[in-house]
Amino acid sequence: MHATVQPAVVGATGYTGAELTRLLIKHPHCRTPLLLHDREDGAAGDFAELYPQSAGSARALSIERFAWDRLRDSGTDVLFLCTPHEVSRRLAPEAVERGYRVVDLSGAWRLKNAANRAVYAFADANPVAASLLDASAAYGIPELNAPEIAGARLVANAGCYATSVILALAAWIDGGLLELEHGVICDAKSGVSGAGKQPTARTHFVEVSGNLSAYNVFGHRHAGEMREQLGLDDGQLQFTPHLLPIPRGILATIYVRAKDGTRATDLAACLREFYARASFLRVHGSARLPEIRFSLHTNYCDVGFAMEPDGPRVVLVSCLDNLVKGAAGQAVQNMNVMLGFDQTEGLL
Repeated sequence: MHATVQPAVVGATGYTGAELTRLLIKHPHCRTPLLLHDREDGAAGDFAELYPQSAGSARALSIERFAWDRLRDSGTDVLFLCTPHEVSRRLAPEAVERGYRVVDLSGAWRLKNAANRAVYAFADANPVAASLLDASAAYGIPELNAPEIAGARLVANAGCYATSVILALAAWIDGGLLELEHGVICDAKSGVSGAGKQPTARTHFVEVSGNLSAYNVFGHRHAGEMREQLGLDDGQLQFTPHLLPIPRGILATIYVRAKDGTRATDLAACLREFYARASFLRVHGSARLPEIRFSLHTNYCDVGFAMEPDGPRVVLVSCLDNLVKGAAGQAVQNMNVMLGFDQTEGLL
């Protein structure tokens, strides 16, 4: 199969950028990705030296200093931004203006509501242009937004926690099967790679190993994505993230109430029908609920539930790999939709 697309990855030195590079190298429609870094104190280097596990497939790949001329000279078609939120906020408008299709893996363009977006405290050089791009950016969950993604110049890759929760709840909310006035409680746990590669006191081995801790209670940035995409208000969603002592993976346990008369068979049928054409959503039966290990190193989101025998309470479990379906794999899936490829290309 002839490779026709030239991808470029800005921020290839981080965990997400490295995972994305690994996927793009084997993508049948992609040429060898151009790898760039955006740090003033960074230096060009060999990707395989930074990530020896890639030696062989990425032997000749070097990481270069970001420059617009380098993108032009390479013939870049699609630009992936694996950069901090404020860097993506700065680079994306110019990239779109220069004609590139952009998939941004930060939180810079995910939120439409200004109140939700305020958590990032962006200081845009051109607020008018940024506002227009905010409005036009497609939210990057292909299972739910493929038509918008296909026509977008900028796709805001969904957050990892947000993907696990939104995909789990979207079918039942769309089908009107939940009593939302009782609220939705989400208890989610993520591996340490979700915090990024830059070390902090909280992510040191000594702090994480043998431990489990809640963080950013009432203040996690992904909560705004969940509310916006699911049509919930502040009082209807309680989201609490936790840090697991494992490298990668997310498990979200979500507590809801079904409407009177709703049976477990109705809930299961709704999930299966809603995601009948979704290549990367697997519905589990109640006999074996999703576990983190089932989806590791894959682009699958696994969803399953259990309903109490005599009442309306339901426990919904959603699992995914935060570096793949929660980041790099979903970014490739979004690129596939943007460019008219099958969603599974390069991901199976």
